[in-house]
Amino acid sequence: MRWWDVEAVARLERELFAHDPWSVEQFWGELAHVPETRWYAVHEDGSGIDGYAGLFAVPPEADVQTIGVAPRSQERGLGRELLDALVAEAERRGCAQLFLEVRVDNAAAIGLYERAGFERQGRRRNYYGDGIDALVLRRRLGGDGS
Repeated sequence: MRWWDVEAVARLERELFAHDPWSVEQFWGELAHVPETRWYAVHEDGSGIDGYAGLFAVPPEADVQTIGVAPRSQERGLGRELLDALVAEAERRGCAQLFLEVRVDNAAAIGLYERAGFERQGRRRNYYGDGIDALVLRRRLGGDGS
């Protein structure tokens, strides 16, 4: 992801996460830490950006900051492709574990993450507000995984 992608990504973010989307300023703030502790990617189809993903990595741990796929590109493997890119970057940076939070009511995302080797670690009460909890998931990466 580059500075010129931020507006399009923020529009997609608002479409996907109407309950609490990241602002343009939040994306700028994240990009300010690339490459030191952040890594962001976008995917484009013939209509523009249809997916994006972000990673926060400070070995030995990393966190999935965000991942989103446009409705027109869902159920085509793009979410898994973006997730695999985050895993590969976390491993490249020497991380042994990758964490993420996901809404407890997002069955499709939970299924994607569990198929990708993530395991449930806990629950964050009211993480998304309005009584909506987050599941905390973890995937062990290269090394001893501790």
